[in-house]
Amino acid sequence: MTAIAKKTFDILLVEDNPADVRLTLEALGEMPREKNLIVAKDGEEAIEYVKGTGIFSGSSKPDLILLDLNLPKKNGFEVLRELKTDPVLRRIPVVVLTTSNSERDILATFSLHANSYIQKPVEFGNFVDAMRSLRVYWFETSSLPPK
Repeated sequence: MTAIAKKTFDILLVEDNPADVRLTLEALGEMPREKNLIVAKDGEEAIEYVKGTGIFSGSSKPDLILLDLNLPKKNGFEVLRELKTDPVLRRIPVVVLTTSNSERDILATFSLHANSYIQKPVEFGNFVDAMRSLRVYWFETSSLPPK
C-alpha cells in the first residue's frame, strides 16, 4: 500500500513541553484531516505506546514518530536506540523534532538511524511550513512501511 492510498495516518508526538505540544497540534490542525495525533509526554510512555504495553495495551503502531530529544525518564537518544534496535519497531520512521541545532546531536541521531532531523522553527508560520513539508514528504511523496 502506498502512502497516497491511505486516508488516515497515526502520528506519535513524543514531547514533554505543553507549549510545544500545543504549537504542534495547532500547526498540524491547519492540515487536512488525515492524521490521528497521539502524544507521549516522556520517553517511557513513547516506548509503552509503540510496544502496546501498560496503559497503551493493544495500541496500534504509529506510521510516524516525531521525537524530541530532551525528555524525562528516557531521553530521545535512548528512545531512538530502543526503537532502532528492535526488529519490528525499527521500521517505524522517526523524525527528530527538536530545538537543538548541535552538530553533535544531529550526528548522534543519524548514527542511531533517525530518518530525519528537523530543528523546530521559532516562528509559528515557519513551524507550520515545516509541518506542511513534513506532511508532503512523509504522507504524499514517500511510501511508509505497512504496520
